[in-house]
Parts: sequence; C-alpha cells; structure tokens
Amino acid sequence: MLSHATVAAARTATPPAPLRRRCDVDDVLSLVRRTCDAMALLQQKLPIQRRVVRAGDSIFQAGQRFSCLHVVHSGLFKIFNLTQDGRQQLVALHFKGDWLGFDGIPDGRHECEAVAMDVGEIWSIHYDALLLACAREPALLTMLHAAMSREMVRDRDTMMSLCTLTAEARVAQFLRHWVDSLAERGLRTDQITLRLTRAEIGNYLGMTLESVSRALSRLARANVIAFVERGRRHISIPDARALSDFVRSTQVPHEETRQ
Repeated sequence: MLSHATVAAARTATPPAPLRRRCDVDDVLSLVRRTCDAMALLQQKLPIQRRVVRAGDSIFQAGQRFSCLHVVHSGLFKIFNLTQDGRQQLVALHFKGDWLGFDGIPDGRHECEAVAMDVGEIWSIHYDALLLACAREPALLTMLHAAMSREMVRDRDTMMSLCTLTAEARVAQFLRHWVDSLAERGLRTDQITLRLTRAEIGNYLGMTLESVSRALSRLARANVIAFVERGRRHISIPDARALSDFVRSTQVPHEETRQ
C-alpha cells in the first residue's frame, strides 16, 4: 500500500500530462514490429509452453508458488488482489506482449491473481530457464528489463491519476490508455468492447459504480464516445484525441490545487 507521505506528495505534484501523445502511423508500425520481434526472440531462444485460455481461466493465484513468467500472445488479462473481505481489487490490465507474474519473484510466491477476460493465448516460460538464456543472449535481458520498467511506469501513472485527476477525467484517461494499448499492437481502436463491469472499472479507478456510469454518460453527451448498443459494453471512439482534450478540460490549474 502507498504511504500517507507518498500520496500527499502525489497530490501536490504537478499533474501529469493527460496521456502520451497519440501514436502516429510510423510509431504504431514500430511498436507492432517491436512486439513481434520480441515474441519471435522468445520462441527462438526458449522452450515455451503455449496455452489457449477462455474468459475466467486463471493463470496463477495469490499464494501459489512462483515458477514461471507469462507473456500474453493474444487476449486481455486482469490482475487483482483479494481484499480482507474477499472483494477483488483490480490492479492492472494486460494486452498482447505484456508480461505477467513479476509479483512472484521477490518471495517465491504470487501476491496477485491473473485471470483471462476473453479468449486468448498465454506463453509460459520457466524463470530459471529465462535467467540462463538471458546470460547467453543480452537481447533477452534487455527485453526483460524493459518489461519490468513498463510495469513500474504504469503503476506510477495510475497512482498519479488517482491523486490528481477528477473522477470523470480518470474514466476518460482509462479509455484513452485502452485505445493506445490497442493502437500499439496494430488493433482496431475506433470501437472497443469493455470486458470489465462498471463496478470493476470503479474499483480500478477508486470510484463508485454510479460515478463511473455518470462519467461515461457525460462523455457520451459531449460526443467524445458513443454507445453502440443498449448494453453499453461496446463503445465507439471516433477520435481518441477528444479523450485527452476532455481530461485537460477538467483539470484544475496547478496553482489552485495548492490553495
């Protein structure tokens, strides 16, 4: 958990840019190639256990002995902790090319649970074999360090969002992050399917279910998003830049936050 001092420092820090700039075509192609090259390198240098999963399938559970790291080949996965009263606390979402299981390295047991949110494929790699391969192949070590670094940056950005953005801006930024994650993998971004319930989104963003619903409705009224069907799981996003513009429009000037 974050200390009171850490949270207080984040609250008084300069709010982060709403999100990184939208990737242009060259950036997207570069990121897609990088992901494909990384997956190819893993196949060439390591024995990989491939597993097809469906929504609800568990990859690892809290308390389970750590032995493997896992790489998402396709699909969407959620990472969560269980609170003392048995509720799920969502802590991360992972897309193609992301690594799962770093939480198990320090103590030899997983602290979180990883669950598939739709049909996908996961690649499992024994950690000991990975360390040996990294000693022989510097490119693998670089890849592993980059994956760990991305996870730390993601955790930092999430903390800053919770401490500096309004509730509605958090939802807009959450959607923009989802869109950018798809874009980086060469996937469709003008329409997304929310594999999370409103309650899960609120749990992730530190909001109530009702607040998430109100924020989505406001985004729809502002024509930033549109609901494709009555169930409101499929969301049309004509221009992802409008999400970032919405985040900026709801930010309080830094000077005012100190008063």
